[in-house]
Amino acid sequence: MKAILRKIWAPRGCRPIAQGHHRFQWLYLYGFVRPATGEVVWFIVDTVDTAVLSLILAAFARDVGAGADKHIILVLDRAGWHRSGALAVPEGVELMFLPSYSPEIQPAERLWPLTNEPIVNEYFETLDDLNEVLGQRCCILADEPDLIKAHTLFHWWPAYN
Repeated sequence: MKAILRKIWAPRGCRPIAQGHHRFQWLYLYGFVRPATGEVVWFIVDTVDTAVLSLILAAFARDVGAGADKHIILVLDRAGWHRSGALAVPEGVELMFLPSYSPEIQPAERLWPLTNEPIVNEYFETLDDLNEVLGQRCCILADEPDLIKAHTLFHWWPAYN
């Protein structure tokens, strides 16, 4: 659990203290967003690889009803596990890849500052503690489609409903 640190206000001459630990454990948050509506689907997992992404894509397809009658275009960056030949892409989901080194045009990248808000400058004893806080934050954000839309709907992004 690598701390996310930000600058904070402190009295002049006082150095603020943020707890941390130099041994890290990881928790990964996958976020799928529909910029035109602000709808989000979240998955919190303990690893990132092709097998896990295949499972997440299957769960995502079920959640949004993708299949023979409903086609979803999923825009992704070019991370290795996104492009692997071993990736199982469910029926009804088509992957479209952004140009290399262009995270600023990926709407989902704008989700991370929103999800990080409750964990900035915080220390968590266990991954379960972090998982609980992130899960609560994701639930709150899922109920705020206008906030999500304001952060992810770029003026040039297609506004399909």
